[in-house]
Amino acid sequence: MTATAPPCGTPSTRRPFAAAALVVALTGLVFGLLLAGAGPASAHAALTGSDPQDGVVVATAPKEVTLSFSEGIAVGDDSIRVLDPRGERADTGAAPRDLTEGSTVRYGVSLHSGLPDGTYTVAWQAVSTDSHPISGAFTFSVGAPSATTVALPSEEAGGGPVGVVYGIARYAAYAGFVLLAGGSAFVLACWQRGAGARPMQRLVVRGWITLTAATLVMLLLRNPYTGSGRFADAFDLDGLQAVLDTKPGAALVARLLLLGAAALFIAVLFGMYPRRDDEREKKDLTFGLAVGGGVVAAGIAATWAMSEHASAGIQAGLAMPVDVLHLLAVAAWLGGLASLLVALYRTPDIGSAAVRRFSRVAFGSVLVLAATGIYQSWRQVGSWSALTGTRYGQLLILKIVLIAVLLGIAWFSRRWTGRLTDPAVSSTPEDAAADSTAVKDPAGNGTAVKSLARDGTAVKSLAAADASAGRSDSPDAVADATASGSPSARDDVDPERAAQLARQQAVLTATRKKRVRDADAERFGLRRSVLAEAAVAVVLLAVTTLLTSTEPGRTEEEAAGGSTAATAPAAGGPVNLSMPFDTGGRNGKGTVRIDIDPGRTGSNDVHVWIDGSDGDPMDVPELKLALTLESQQIGPLPVVPDRLAEGHWSASGVQIPMAGEWKLDVTVRTSDIDQVTVDKNVQIG
Repeated sequence: MTATAPPCGTPSTRRPFAAAALVVALTGLVFGLLLAGAGPASAHAALTGSDPQDGVVVATAPKEVTLSFSEGIAVGDDSIRVLDPRGERADTGAAPRDLTEGSTVRYGVSLHSGLPDGTYTVAWQAVSTDSHPISGAFTFSVGAPSATTVALPSEEAGGGPVGVVYGIARYAAYAGFVLLAGGSAFVLACWQRGAGARPMQRLVVRGWITLTAATLVMLLLRNPYTGSGRFADAFDLDGLQAVLDTKPGAALVARLLLLGAAALFIAVLFGMYPRRDDEREKKDLTFGLAVGGGVVAAGIAATWAMSEHASAGIQAGLAMPVDVLHLLAVAAWLGGLASLLVALYRTPDIGSAAVRRFSRVAFGSVLVLAATGIYQSWRQVGSWSALTGTRYGQLLILKIVLIAVLLGIAWFSRRWTGRLTDPAVSSTPEDAAADSTAVKDPAGNGTAVKSLARDGTAVKSLAAADASAGRSDSPDAVADATASGSPSARDDVDPERAAQLARQQAVLTATRKKRVRDADAERFGLRRSVLAEAAVAVVLLAVTTLLTSTEPGRTEEEAAGGSTAATAPAAGGPVNLSMPFDTGGRNGKGTVRIDIDPGRTGSNDVHVWIDGSDGDPMDVPELKLALTLESQQIGPLPVVPDRLAEGHWSASGVQIPMAGEWKLDVTVRTSDIDQVTVDKNVQIG
């Protein structure tokens, strides 16, 4: 088949490297932004109530403190601590007692008798059923509030540098699984000749290495991630043993064992499989690899299903196998997409049949993703309000939009696939003869071959130099001499010169193949559309991973509903406040302006603006608010707004349970040591 002329804009020899650099840069940017904005993993089990309640003043000291949660949790000996005003333990130190009844998850600790009046602090930390650490603290008072030396923890469980590294390992683990499982499936189901292609081998092996390394990091960091937050505790043998006794720890160990089986699978797929020439024998081996690889991939996917969202909440028995199918479909689609991108850019001989087979595999994966995704969305969200009003729901909407964009680009890729042809690399008898004499680099000088490949004229220059020197041993002449079988002819050829000419011939063949490949307009268009798909897929994979560390919308709404008072909203109006402050430090003076809308009982939106002494917006590292209804001994109710812009903070869904005159405390911190709290009374409702 005669090659067509190159289209305008045909990529140069450096375009594959530029494309790869683009995908890598986009991956780093997306993951960096998500990690920077995500903070510590959101609590997936939430505190729904306590006895005594947060901020309440009781007449006599209770005998015990109980905490209620939205889902099951794993607790240790010090998971719930009660501290007196001096910071000493007011509880007996015994392990929390499980007081769970039916669907109500409750734990309690006993207190010492004869506790004095004052303000007591309850600090708790546990691990939710879906493996994420949760923590919190609140206060109650006996007799009357008092000063306390206890500092409430400012960092949530799972935060800090350990939490960042653990989060990076989570992203890397999902990416490694996609490349490992999806790349292997692409070779077996779509392009079996790709088992002998070095770029495909590197892609799958790197996926295995990434997943293995990330799993080891997560296993070692599991103890400090859910506990102390110190890297030094990663090698605490007692802590590691405690991790192995938990469900997440057992899942990570099982994943490592399955990765050992995956290493054997890779060795057979890329070692023994390409050397099988007998069709029947290769067919049997293909079936065995497909079954064995499918079992290993499903097992690895199950290590996520058994320890994260699917294992907690409603219908866990159905949700876990559905989650496994979902993960396998993601790997087949996105991992196959990455494999196709590598094959199109780094291997010149992938045929149209392989591309069409992947198109069918991708279509089937999308159908599975749609079915399992609808079920998972209903299970984790449960209502339209949770879909639009929770972080999980908003991320889910973003994921749906990205899938729609990906399908749109895939439609263009499918059009290019339908027009794809298999151009013959050799268009003349001379080219075919040259291809047949192409040999590997006998001297092992790969650098020289690559250098020559960058400029096809280099070979011609060498040939011209040979001609000017009167040398007649051209690549074709040497090939003819060595192929003739004549001992005298072979003896006349200098081995070193023969090796050099063989390298020249190999470069000529590679250059010819690449020229024909780049002249194929359909293949060029397909490469561009697949590259665009891969870029969107990187963002989609990052958002999907972030969803696994975000509190499900259904849980968030249930927790919020269980912790707010069922009082009818009272009439009121928006509240506008202005309070000056001075932390005493450098640039510590300013003004806080607060809007509370609608300014009545129920849900309110709070906006806070901070202006410096010069009247310009002032950025501060920390801002906290608290509401207290002293007449009814309610509060303080904490409000932690999110920073929207420089000097502008906001909090939505702030619940005010009762009308009355509330005291609003505003804490502003302008440096590591400069902080002040100002307050003002405001009428709500």
